[in-house]
Amino acid sequence: MSGTPDISHSDLRPPPRPRMRFALSDPRFRGLVWQVAILGLVGFVGWFLVRTTNINLDHRHIATGFGFLDRVAGIPITETLVPYDPGKDVYGRAILIGILNTLRVAVIGIVLATLLGTVIGIGRLSPNWLLAKLTAGYVETLRDIPLLLQLLFWYTLLQGLPPPKQAFQIGESFFLSNRGIKYPWPVWTPELGWTLMAVAIGIVVTLIWRRQARSIHNATGRRLAVWPVGVGAILIAPTALFIAFGAPLTFDVPALRGFNFVGGGLLGPELGALLTGLVIYSSSYIAEIVRAGIEAVPKGQWEAGGALGLRRGILLRRIVIPQALRVIVPPLTSQYLNLVKNSSLAIAIGYQDIVSVASTTFSQTGQAIEGILIIMLVYLAFSLSISLFMNWYNARITLVER
Repeated sequence: MSGTPDISHSDLRPPPRPRMRFALSDPRFRGLVWQVAILGLVGFVGWFLVRTTNINLDHRHIATGFGFLDRVAGIPITETLVPYDPGKDVYGRAILIGILNTLRVAVIGIVLATLLGTVIGIGRLSPNWLLAKLTAGYVETLRDIPLLLQLLFWYTLLQGLPPPKQAFQIGESFFLSNRGIKYPWPVWTPELGWTLMAVAIGIVVTLIWRRQARSIHNATGRRLAVWPVGVGAILIAPTALFIAFGAPLTFDVPALRGFNFVGGGLLGPELGALLTGLVIYSSSYIAEIVRAGIEAVPKGQWEAGGALGLRRGILLRRIVIPQALRVIVPPLTSQYLNLVKNSSLAIAIGYQDIVSVASTTFSQTGQAIEGILIIMLVYLAFSLSISLFMNWYNARITLVER
């Protein structure tokens, strides 16, 4: 009709929204704004705490900083993995020794607790009535006793052993007394170091070859043997190198001199009590994790393996345990972290780990904040390392549906 106005398509479009309103409607932009705001708030709180602490320390004329690490420590440490002289070495080296002592407890404790906990957990599922009841009693009893009491019990028990002159002797070179266990210790030489380096290189070569053999098997179906390469790289090559150096392996054998032993290696009662308590206590929890993981595997797997004529041990090792690991690994990570953190109770029985050494350090220097910060950073580093490794391992064993 001639009276109808001509309306173009451009007039029917909605008016453009403001850019700011469009940006706020984007979830990604809002998330970025919130992250920046929270990060700024955390930074402000941290700055405020540091500033307030520095002002209070200045008012009380308390020194700050880590310059005390270069001063002579004078802290006697009985068990060390590296040479240490309290009259010459500084606080920094003493703290390093405390870190190494904590690391030694963590590594040995995790390995032994895992092995013992796995055995106890499998034993709880045994068809043997007596074995199942004994392992169940082990778990239910030790989980209910506080770890500190267990450490004190083992330490008191080891302190009740006879003195060095009446020590129990095992063979010609092992002695058990209230000073700990004395045993022969190899004398370190550069040739021995090169041999151990060859062993480490052999392990790396074996792992690389194993991965390559697996890739070839997946691509072509051809199965390549890994064990000959492992034997040659880890055993034969280092042994040949060791013989070529003249086999310079000698042992420092402990001997009784006066009222104590000299020479050899030492497993002190403090370390022995700490490891025993940690391993037994942690293994009771790990046993329950292993039991729950195995029971999470469908019973049809057991029945199918039995129908194929597989023995119970092979069925457990090759079929059930690999499937149970996806249930076992996450809570097992928490138990590893608990074991590392529980090792700080070593101060109660006199074992000089990082907590003990750092506590003595800031009691002598008066710089408690720096000492506590060092302790926190050490345990944070250990915990993050364990978490990263276990998360990597958990991702590696995850079943992928195809």
